[in-house]
Amino acid sequence: MTNLVVGYLSLIAICVTIYAGIHIAVALSLVSMLGIWLMMGQPHLALVFVAQAVTESIANYLFGVVPLFILMGLVVAESGMGRDTFAVVSHYLRGVRGGLGVATVLSNAIFAAVTGISIASAAVFARIAVPEMVRAGYDRRIAVGVVAGSSVLGMLIPPSLLMIFFAFLTDTSIGDLFLGGVGPGLLLTAAYSLYLLALGRLQPHRLEPAGKRGEPEARPKRRMLLPVFALAALVLGGIYAGFFTPTEAGAIGAFLAILFAMLMRRIGLREAWRITLETGHITASISLLIIGATIYSRMLSLSGVPASLTAWAAGSGLGPIGVMLLFSLLLILLGTILDSGSILLVTVPLAFPIAMQLGIDPVHFGLVTVIAVEIGLLTPPLGLSVFVVHSTLRDTGVTLGEVFRGALPFAAVMTAVLLAVIFYPPIVLAIIGR
Repeated sequence: MTNLVVGYLSLIAICVTIYAGIHIAVALSLVSMLGIWLMMGQPHLALVFVAQAVTESIANYLFGVVPLFILMGLVVAESGMGRDTFAVVSHYLRGVRGGLGVATVLSNAIFAAVTGISIASAAVFARIAVPEMVRAGYDRRIAVGVVAGSSVLGMLIPPSLLMIFFAFLTDTSIGDLFLGGVGPGLLLTAAYSLYLLALGRLQPHRLEPAGKRGEPEARPKRRMLLPVFALAALVLGGIYAGFFTPTEAGAIGAFLAILFAMLMRRIGLREAWRITLETGHITASISLLIIGATIYSRMLSLSGVPASLTAWAAGSGLGPIGVMLLFSLLLILLGTILDSGSILLVTVPLAFPIAMQLGIDPVHFGLVTVIAVEIGLLTPPLGLSVFVVHSTLRDTGVTLGEVFRGALPFAAVMTAVLLAVIFYPPIVLAIIGR
């Protein structure tokens, strides 16, 4: 067999192993090692190749950004900053029909600027916002849909774990990806808010009547937002201004998050230890994924599959827009059966060389990829954000079907934003001057 045939067979083997239930990192590593063995003809050379890939994949200063941003996000989620944000924002939107839904979206957007993990946003606001909306008279499907839909902002508004994944897989600047995510993140926030306000006018019976809710027992103080805004300003502002690297920003953000949480007496030593352990568990899992993806990417390069696909795409006449539309459709379909990280690991090493050959800006391609993958968090049957919301609210009687039905309109809005980003690149590139 030629190397190219081995490469294409390995893609089929990876799909089969994933559908068989084998962990994505194990599937990528095993299939890639066997593919390298077949191409090189000697098992010890394959083992040396794999060992080198394992060492080089995470023995990198930039990899430190992963545990640091995870730690910052977990501390922020545990400290109740999300609850404080929602309390303040919802207070100022109390008199607006649909205001609680808009407050949930805006709170998620603010919260996303210091977490970078969609499932953390989904878990936090499922506990905080859904009960408030249901008490105010919201249709329960809308209440859970708002939380599931707006939770995806956690991966779109920087910092974002998916953007970090993409940066590792493609050697794209993390800072540029973060900066490029600002425009789409704000656009999606505005689109969700406008949808809820329109729903309040067109179907007011599904939302709380304007003015129905009385004044809160205690007016929240605006200074409750200061820790979140200070973290976002220092971490993201420091990266964009060039004061420190993303890894240094992660370290500063994690330190400040812990400091703020302890000053507010929101976490103690026991909670800090539990958060540290959870950070270690998540980082170890991500490390395995990155190792598997590195081996897989190098095996594909050796086989010639990316070059073959690039030649096909260049001769197909689809053009950059056509390729991005086709790739986005593939990502959305994969999102119904795979989680976000797995989709990136399997598809990006194949698609990125094609995008570069067609002259697509890597940051633009990265944001299109992240948005398309994030739509999968809201679509059945997998829909990770939907499952997190359902799991958090299971004791209240909320069914999985209710959450999926509530999230579908937000998936549709997100698809419209994806199309806007594909057809109008300045949404991503204007802020980085390209």
